[in-house]
Amino acid sequence: MGQILATVQDKLHGRQWKEKQIRKITDRVFDHIKDDSASRDALTFEEVYIAVLCIFNDINKHLPGPHQDPPSKEKLKSLMKEYDVNLDGLLDREEFTKFIRKLTNDTLSTISVNLIIALVLAPTVALLTKRATEGVPGVGKVVQKLPSSVYASIITLGVVVVQKSTEGCE
Repeated sequence: MGQILATVQDKLHGRQWKEKQIRKITDRVFDHIKDDSASRDALTFEEVYIAVLCIFNDINKHLPGPHQDPPSKEKLKSLMKEYDVNLDGLLDREEFTKFIRKLTNDTLSTISVNLIIALVLAPTVALLTKRATEGVPGVGKVVQKLPSSVYASIITLGVVVVQKSTEGCE
């Protein structure tokens, strides 16, 4: 499912669009964090951790779907060692960009799959099941009177609300 979405996304926006968006985010966060430590042009682990929290906060504020938890400090430390190419214990701008790209790749795929479910799959299933719901006593007459687009919107909204309410159950 994620591969299908990646193919669709590549065709609609192009991989360059995604890369530009990630670069804008990483540059903005890097510059914001670096302003506090103007003596060097790289981030320490503590600064990287704060930057990751800022990025995940933005993801959770601006993108639909369940809340995305940032990785643990242990995972960040091991990933930071992997992307610290010059082995100085710091991440410069390029290392940080690659680090964040890797870190957010799975998160963005999860959000994309949730969007497909909410925006494509739920309305399709709603329209396919509308006829079956029309036969339910008490509800059937109301369903018959609703236009298909309204019915699909109501079911989709229900799916999104249920998805949001179950996000704490994982």
